[in-house]
Amino acid sequence: MERPAWAPQGIDISVPSVSRMYDFYLGGSHNFEVDREAARKAMEFMPGLPKIMQANRAFMRRAVRYALDRGVTQFLDIGSGIPTFGNVHEVAQAIDPQAKVAYVDHDPVAVAHSEAVLEGNDRAVIATADLRRPEEILGHPDIVKFLDLDRPVALLLVAVLHFIEDSDDPQTAVAALRDALAPGSLLIVTHASYEGIPLTQAEADGTVGVYKNIRNPLVMRSQDEIGRFFAGYEMIEPGLVSMPDWHPDSAAAQENEDPYAFSGFAGVGRKA
Repeated sequence: MERPAWAPQGIDISVPSVSRMYDFYLGGSHNFEVDREAARKAMEFMPGLPKIMQANRAFMRRAVRYALDRGVTQFLDIGSGIPTFGNVHEVAQAIDPQAKVAYVDHDPVAVAHSEAVLEGNDRAVIATADLRRPEEILGHPDIVKFLDLDRPVALLLVAVLHFIEDSDDPQTAVAALRDALAPGSLLIVTHASYEGIPLTQAEADGTVGVYKNIRNPLVMRSQDEIGRFFAGYEMIEPGLVSMPDWHPDSAAAQENEDPYAFSGFAGVGRKA
């Protein structure tokens, strides 16, 4: 297998990565054949996967704009993946050039690409750390010197919590991050669920099986289970809803959405 020039040394390019599969769904170019193969297999069961990812990105952009409208200019994006067009720093800094964005990922390919994309941007950083170890993130020297945790931060956990199994206790990890943030901070979450997918659970399980086979289990959670990640935060209206239903740009955009876009849940909570 030929290693592309942009692939960081030490990466096993024979194993699919969820961040590179996500990049493929979004039409990006930073993925290997092994990622495309796994993604195509997942799409055999759930052909609308790219639509779900696009809805996810569109929600993220609206949530970033919402944060800036509320005066929150610091962003901590955990599980940020490979920076494709319209990423957090591009959306935020187009509105407020002074906005600061700290990305965190544990995938070396995502980190290497982020470093390349962010070169020369002193208002954005990328750190290598894992959501399952929040103390690593909160104590990471690059994050500590970059973000002022005494001021409000928008914490983004977008399409990442469903890759953390219950045995790794995501509730405790998210609680540690929530508790570390200043009043006025926002928690921005999207999460996969069987609810809203225009397929039966048995059909959707085919896609879940593909992720399990590549050792990145996709954990589908109910609306109630996802809602618990916001404990102690006040939900912003309209609450935890399907992605197109959260502050849509227009009623027409919402009505013309693909049925797959309504898969799973999205929400924003605020720390009082």
